[in-house]
Amino acid sequence: MSNIYTAEATATGGRAGSARSSDDRLNLSLSVPAEMGGDGGPGTNPEQLFAAGYAACFQGALGVVARRQKVELPTDATITARVGLQKSGLAFALDVELEGHFPGIAHEQAEALMHAAHEVCPYSVATRGNVDVRLRVRE
Repeated sequence: MSNIYTAEATATGGRAGSARSSDDRLNLSLSVPAEMGGDGGPGTNPEQLFAAGYAACFQGALGVVARRQKVELPTDATITARVGLQKSGLAFALDVELEGHFPGIAHEQAEALMHAAHEVCPYSVATRGNVDVRLRVRE
């Protein structure tokens, strides 16, 4: 298999540093959240970046699944990703909740779309068996 696209980013200074993509479209400061013993500065953090990436990727997968099933997603549909960082012995682990909001779509159909998207989303495939990912439909 060959890559369709490859993103490249470089971090300097770890969680309290900066990150920049090779094309400079992403160029941001990183800060350690106060909950993790940091200064809670104005920068983002790896968990927020992962949450944003997963939410966007999952919503893209929902679009693919909906087209395959000939379902029209509402234009105001949203996916919210909540990414938690947990202590796991001497290591750390991630915990993810994906919440979908689909105005005008029946709850059961929305759940089915979420589960189908979870099978094809690259983030879901990458985390399967490694990260607890819960799917939820918001009313």
